[in-house]
Formats: sequence, structure tokens, C-alpha cells
Amino acid sequence: MLLLVLRTFLIYILIIFAMRLMGKKQLGELQPSELVSTILISNLASISIESPELPLVSSIIPVFLIVSLEILISSWCVRSHRMARMVAGSPKIIIQNGVIDQHMLKELRFSAEDLLEALRGKDIFELEQVSFAMVETNGSISVQKKFEYETPTNSQLGQKSPAAQQPSLPLIVDGAILIENLSILGLNKKWLQKQCEAHKLEPQDILVFLCDDAGHITFIPKQSSKEESP
Repeated sequence: MLLLVLRTFLIYILIIFAMRLMGKKQLGELQPSELVSTILISNLASISIESPELPLVSSIIPVFLIVSLEILISSWCVRSHRMARMVAGSPKIIIQNGVIDQHMLKELRFSAEDLLEALRGKDIFELEQVSFAMVETNGSISVQKKFEYETPTNSQLGQKSPAAQQPSLPLIVDGAILIENLSILGLNKKWLQKQCEAHKLEPQDILVFLCDDAGHITFIPKQSSKEESP
């Protein structure tokens, strides 16, 4: 039993490391080669966990071979447009000038219901609102609305730009200082300490401390055990 727990833990850490190597795209919508890699890695992991008689190396080597192939193919696709088209295909236009290309729907094996469902995922419930739509290589749909249905921008409405150009970043979360976010805002721990002292708090007493690039601060102190009790 202890051996099974240990093998499961090691495989779990191995797969996390492998997915990190392949990049953040693995966590979102996948290209065909990325999907294949993910499925194969998950199968190799389950075999190693379910078959304790097999040595761990029998899973470790294939996993990192697949990771290496995925990285190699991804790098090749970046350098070669032809290779990228072979591996992932190319985007396909399914609505142009408000007209559905029914032949392309059949080629992509998209039903009308599939198209309507994808449009609803873009908060579009009326076909008459769509000017242009394209199926991307990962299967998602990109949509451009007709001019009369587009949401106006702040500049078109004549709205002034706010002082802060970036959203607030957490500088302290549950008492832990996030140095990377401090550097993004051009701040340092000395500045943060002064802010804490001004509110008579230590960093470990703060649940969340937020700040934007205009210097606007939001912080929430931790509740004491007495305050938490009803």
C-alpha cells in the first residue's frame, strides 16, 4: 500500500512537471498535437499507478519522450508555416458578410446546432448580429458583430481615461508578500512596510492588500478569532 501511495505521488509530480514543460497552452484549448500528448501522458500515468509490478522508469522515459516530441513539433511549427498547417490545420471562415457558408459547415462536420451553440458561447443569440465568423485551429469560434450591434468603446463615448491604466495587483495575500507584483508596479518592500505601518498592521495581519499603478490601495485585514465567532 505504501508503495502504491509513493508511486502515485511520484507520477503526480512527474505529470505536473511535464505539463509545465509543455507550456500554459496545455491548460486551455488544445491544438491536435497537444491534445494527443495530453491523452498519452495521462494513459502512461494511469498504467504506472495501476501496475505496481512495472518499474517507474517504464513510464518516466515515454512521458519525457512525448514532452520532447511536443516541444520539438511546437518549435518546428513556429519556424515553418507549412508544418504548422500540416499539424494544426488552418482557420476556416463559416460566416462572411452575414451569410453562412453551408459547404464549409459540412466540410468541418459542423451542424447548424453546433454553430448556434458556439455563437451562444459568445453571447450572440441572433444570427442577424453576425458579420463574420471563423473556426480557429483549436476548434473555437471567433466572431465579429455587425457594426450596428457592436458595443461602443469608451473613446467613442467620449469617456476620460482613468488614472490607473492597469488593474490592481495583490501585494500581500494571506500575510505573504508577493515580491514579483511589487516590482511590476515599481515598488519595494520598504514602501509596503510604510503602508502597513500607516494602518498599524504587520504584513502577517493582512488578508489581502491590493494596489494599482496610480497608487490606489485596497486592503482587508485578517479577522481575529473573536471577530470570526458569531
